[in-house]
Amino acid sequence: MKVFVAATLTLIAAGVDAQTIKQQYPSCDLKSQHAAKGEMGGSITDPRQAHISMRTNVLQADLGNARKARGLTQADADRLYKRVEAVRTGADRYTKKQGFLSAGEVASYDRELDAVAVKVCHR
Repeated sequence: MKVFVAATLTLIAAGVDAQTIKQQYPSCDLKSQHAAKGEMGGSITDPRQAHISMRTNVLQADLGNARKARGLTQADADRLYKRVEAVRTGADRYTKKQGFLSAGEVASYDRELDAVAVKVCHR
């Protein structure tokens, strides 16, 4: 992730337009985000929970990078960050309660994360 931030800052300094930078955010590639597998361990006990955790981590990092690149206002970044954090919290709560996340719950969480990613990637 540090390499990505450094590359983004280098591109900004070089005068690359904002659209080019947005396309480089990992969360903008929804197909690969949907296929990504997260790592289990610690409080992450279910493979589907790991997937949601990984997606939220990537999206929150991209939100921070978009804010630093001035692609988002602070208010927009805060609002979107809270939406992503609500997904993480919900996935963790359901996993703790049920012992797993169902495919339907993951699909719902993926749709919410996709909606946030679209707002980051299409500004």
